[in-house]
Formats: sequence, C-alpha cells, structure tokens
Amino acid sequence: MSGLITVVGNIGAGKTSLTKALANELGWQAGYEVVQENPYLADFYGDMKRWSFHLQVYFLSQRFAQHQALVDAAIPSVQDRSVYEDLEIFCRALHRQGLLDGRDLAQYEDLHRQLVTLIAPPDLIIYLRSDTATLKRRIRQRNRDFEQTIDPGYLALLNELYEDWVRRIDWAPVLTIDSDGLDFVHNDADYRYIRDRIDQQLRPQRVNVG
Repeated sequence: MSGLITVVGNIGAGKTSLTKALANELGWQAGYEVVQENPYLADFYGDMKRWSFHLQVYFLSQRFAQHQALVDAAIPSVQDRSVYEDLEIFCRALHRQGLLDGRDLAQYEDLHRQLVTLIAPPDLIIYLRSDTATLKRRIRQRNRDFEQTIDPGYLALLNELYEDWVRRIDWAPVLTIDSDGLDFVHNDADYRYIRDRIDQQLRPQRVNVG
C-alpha cells in the first residue's frame, strides 16, 4: 500500500500516540503536528482576535505541505491531525468565540477550498471520539503546562464541531473509534482491537496494513 491514513480528534484524544504506534509497528512514515515553530503563536496568545487569522493561515500552509509530502512518499504514511480540521474545527471554533470575524473566515474558507482541491484525500480517516471528562483526564496526565488551563467548555465545543464535520464527510472512508474506555498505549489488547478495526475498514479496498 502506498497511501495515507489520517488520525483526527480532539485535544487529548490520543492522535499522536496512535500515529506513533502504527508507524512504529508497520514501518510507515509518520507526520506529526507542528505547533511550537509557528511564528505567530506567541502573538496569538497575547491578542487572539488580532492574530487568529495569521495563525491559522500559517497552520494551513504547513499542514498542506505535509499532506502533499506524505501522499507522495514511496511508503505508506500515517498523519497526526489533518489539513481539513484547520477549517472545520479550529477556525469555526475561533469564529464561534468571536475571535475570527466573518470576513476573515470567508477568506480562509476560500483559500482552504482552493488548496484542498490540489491534494488527494486520505485512504482512511480514523476519528478518535472521546468525551470531555476523558479528554481532561488525559490532558492532566500528560502534564503540558500550556494545556492545563483549557476550558472544558472549549473541549465540548470542539467535540460538537468534530461530530458535525465527521457526519458530513463523504469524500473519504471514516473509521470512528470510541476511545473513552481504551488504553491502546499500555494495553496491547486495546491496540489490537483498533488494528483489527482498521484492517476490516480497509479490506474492501484490498489493502492490508499488516
């Protein structure tokens, strides 16, 4: 298989852990979300309304380039977060919060729409669904300072946007994993459960990830 699996989900859902586990087991190339290198990040946290558009355009540029590189790679790839979430989840959340005005959102939507026509969609989207309590617990456990003050209301908003977006996806297969009761990092049975679900999803496409 030469293609791309993309893992999507809320903050703390386990995207990076699953991406790493799949890449390590299968010998695939992994694409991880790059955050700290964003030159607008500090400005954004200082004045979110002023810098939200700039921040998201930078993320879009970087994620678009990463997606292209992974699709074009000679070996299969697995990706932590997608270019599609930048618009459907985070820009829409900023708009709902009054931090991205309608004019900027419309411009971003137009730019995003034009860019995504230039890339092939993933062969499979894995959506890790988690409730707010689970997300808060995992965020607390991984103990990243900048995440500890995340409002549960914001996580709930992102979950709402994820559910709406996933329901509308008709351009790629979607595998939804309810991950609240799973610990696929420390429990091999939970990881094998996810692997079996992936195999079942890809079997009609005559693709075997193992």
